[in-house]
Amino acid sequence: MSDSLDRRLGLVGSVAIGMSAMIGAGLFVVFPPAVDAAGDGLLLALGLAAIIAVCNAFSSAQLASLYPVAGGTYVYGRERLGPFWGYLAGWAFVAGKLASCAAMAFAVGTYVWPEHARTLAVATVVTVIAINLLGVEKSASAAVVIVSVVVAVVTLAVVLLFAGPRAPDTSAGQASASGVLHAAALLFFAFAGYARLATLGEEVRDPARTIPRAIATSLVLVVSLYAVVALALNHALGAKDLADSARPFVDALDAVGRSNVAPVIQVVAAVAAGGALLSLALGVSRTMFAMARDGHLPRAVTLLSGSSRVPRAAELCAGALIIALVLLGDLGMSIAFSSFCVLLYYAIANAAAWTLPTAWPQRAIAAIGFVGCIVLAFSLTMPTIGAGCTVVGIGAVIYFARVAR
Repeated sequence: MSDSLDRRLGLVGSVAIGMSAMIGAGLFVVFPPAVDAAGDGLLLALGLAAIIAVCNAFSSAQLASLYPVAGGTYVYGRERLGPFWGYLAGWAFVAGKLASCAAMAFAVGTYVWPEHARTLAVATVVTVIAINLLGVEKSASAAVVIVSVVVAVVTLAVVLLFAGPRAPDTSAGQASASGVLHAAALLFFAFAGYARLATLGEEVRDPARTIPRAIATSLVLVVSLYAVVALALNHALGAKDLADSARPFVDALDAVGRSNVAPVIQVVAAVAAGGALLSLALGVSRTMFAMARDGHLPRAVTLLSGSSRVPRAAELCAGALIIALVLLGDLGMSIAFSSFCVLLYYAIANAAAWTLPTAWPQRAIAAIGFVGCIVLAFSLTMPTIGAGCTVVGIGAVIYFARVAR
C-alpha cells in the first residue's frame, strides 16, 4: 500500500486551518508580553512581525507551488539546499511547534479552569489528537466552525471596547529598538499559522493554485484583525495595564463596564486556542510523517490508518510529546521557545527560495525574510536563545551520527 496521503482539502478548508492556527496562537495570549517588551512601540513591532511574515509567506508560497508534498520547509530545504538543511528545518519545526501546541493547551486550561490548568491542558491535547485521527477533512470542518465563531465574538468585543471610555494612562514606557525587535519576535509566534498549509501540501487539491491563495488570504485577514484588536485593547486598558494582564480581553471588558460579556470571551478564547492546537498538531504530525518516510525518524512513524489514510503513528507520537511539554513547561517559555525555532525554520525557507530561478524582486523578498528571521530570533532572551541553540545542536548531532553509520 502506498504511504502517500490523499488530497482532500480545498481553499476554504485551507484558509480556515491557517486562520485558526494564527488566531488561536496569539490573539488571546501574546499581547501582554509583547507590550511589556515594546512599550509604546507595540504597533511598530506588530508591523515588523507582519512584514517578516509576508516575506516568509511569499517564499513559502513559491516553494509550495513547486513541491506540493507533505513536509513544508523540510522538503524545500532538502531539495534546494541539501539534505542536512532540510532535516534541520524539519527538526526546528517539530521542536518549535510542539512548544506551540503546549502553549495553546496551557491557554485552554488557563481560560477555562485556571486552578487546574495543567490537567485540563492534557485533556485538551488528548481530545485534539482524537479529532485529528478521524482525518484531515474532519479537522478542516472543525477549523471553519471555530474561525467563524471566534471572529464574530472578537469583532463584537472590539466594538464594545472602542465604545467604552478610553484608559487614562496609555503609556508603557518609551520604545527601544531592542524592545521592539523582541516584541516582534513574540508577535511572529501569532503569524506562523500559514506554515500549516505548506506542511499539508500533500493533502490539498490543486496545491500550486490553492496553497499560495490560502496563505495570502489567511495572512491578510489575520494581520488586519490583530491590528484592530491591539488598538482596541490599548484603548480600553492602556499599554501599562495591558502589559500586566494575564487575560487581556476579560480585563478590558471589565474596564469598560462590560463584564457580563467576559464569560463568553473566556469560552471563545479556549475554543480559539483549541482550534490552534488542532491545526498545529496536524502540521507537526505531517512533518514527522515526512521525516520518517525519509528515514530521519523511525519508519514506524509512517504507519497510516485504514481507509482514511491518516498518519496515525505520527499523530500519537506528537500527542505524547506535547503532553510531556505541558507537564514540564509553562506558557511564557513555550511562546518564546516556539518563536525562536520557527524563525530559524523560516530562515531556511527564505534561503531555499533565494536559490529559485526567479527575478530579483522575488529574491530580494527572500533576502529580507532571511535577515529578518535571524535578527528576530536572536533578539529574544539569552535563556531562550540558549535553549533553542541546544535543541538545534542536538538535532545536528543526531543527523551526522546517522550519516556516519
